[in-house]
Amino acid sequence: MQMPALLCSVFFASLCCGQQAPNLPAQREAMKKLAFLVGKWSGGATSSRGPNETVKVTQTEEVQFKLGGLVLLIEGTGRNPDTAEVRFNALATISYDETTKGYRFRAYNDGRYLDTDLQVPENGFEWGYKAGPADVRFVMRLNAKGEWVETGDVKFGDNPPQRTFEMTLRKQN
Repeated sequence: MQMPALLCSVFFASLCCGQQAPNLPAQREAMKKLAFLVGKWSGGATSSRGPNETVKVTQTEEVQFKLGGLVLLIEGTGRNPDTAEVRFNALATISYDETTKGYRFRAYNDGRYLDTDLQVPENGFEWGYKAGPADVRFVMRLNAKGEWVETGDVKFGDNPPQRTFEMTLRKQN
């Protein structure tokens, strides 16, 4: 029994020793492109859940850096504007992968999670994923008023994309 444990220990040690140390200053510098998001945001959001069902919420997004600026943590909560009942709640992290020179977006909602690439153009971000035959894409930009404007579209095959989500938030602090 001791031999397999010893082999596993040697294998794990060789993996750890063979890895290059992370460049934390480079990761922190890359994450500064998203610093404009830090703070509490609030406003209206509308989501389509089928041809005849539209859900409107008062959305808040609380954004903060964690781990000394290496990770951006985003918690989004959508509440019924009339009753304040929570209708949507998600938590996401954004980090920079220096190996691929790209950003990673991982989001959690209703017992599910998504791990995907994140594009970071100036004053915004974009991410998407495949869900069976559908391509889902979200685009966020700051508008001329400094508001967080985000849209979500779903595209099936060669059909034009259908808008399923719209949100406009104002920074509260």
